[in-house]
Amino acid sequence: MPMRTEHELHGRRRSRNVGLGLVLIGFVALVFGLTVVKVRQGDLMEAFDHQPRISETPLTPAQPEEAAE
Repeated sequence: MPMRTEHELHGRRRSRNVGLGLVLIGFVALVFGLTVVKVRQGDLMEAFDHQPRISETPLTPAQPEEAAE
């Protein structure tokens, strides 16, 4: 039995699948690149670890509360 030629529909599906695959690979590369950049700048990252963060504290000391009358 001879092999039939590929139908046009299969060719279009294949090209769409290849395009989608390239887009997904690009997205994964973007996320990986952003992750590498954030890890290399580790001293700038602050995680939520239930500790007071220096960057969130006010620069000036807190004003004393007014004395009760």
